[in-house]
Amino acid sequence: METEFTPWMSLAGGVLIGLAATMLMALNGRIAGMTGILTGIIPPLSNDWAWRIAFLAGAVIAPVMFLSAGGVISYAVPVSLPLLALGGLLVGMGVYFGAGCTSGHGVCGMARLSPRSIAATVTFMIATGITVFVIRHVVGG
Repeated sequence: METEFTPWMSLAGGVLIGLAATMLMALNGRIAGMTGILTGIIPPLSNDWAWRIAFLAGAVIAPVMFLSAGGVISYAVPVSLPLLALGGLLVGMGVYFGAGCTSGHGVCGMARLSPRSIAATVTFMIATGITVFVIRHVVGG
């Protein structure tokens, strides 16, 4: 399976993520870690649930608007549903034990020069590299 290189779309997405994270920090004093935001709307609700729902709604509505404007989001899921579910479970465990997700650590934590976030992001990247190597060269995917 080959991945299409999309530098302009990737740059635009990164800028929008950075802008959203910066605005959330500047306006609410909060870190834009998606997992932390999501847990605040799962009962019992946080006192600040309204901005959390608005932020998550924006993350869902933005791609819908992009598609409505004629944009195309190409993707492929080259694994079975059970493997996809297992991957989701493993990511959830990583978020729990890593005390945050890639958006919280990688985008917001590294921007604040948090040593914990830098260590977590380095760990994410090493684990990703090892996983890709094993899948492509050992397992043969």
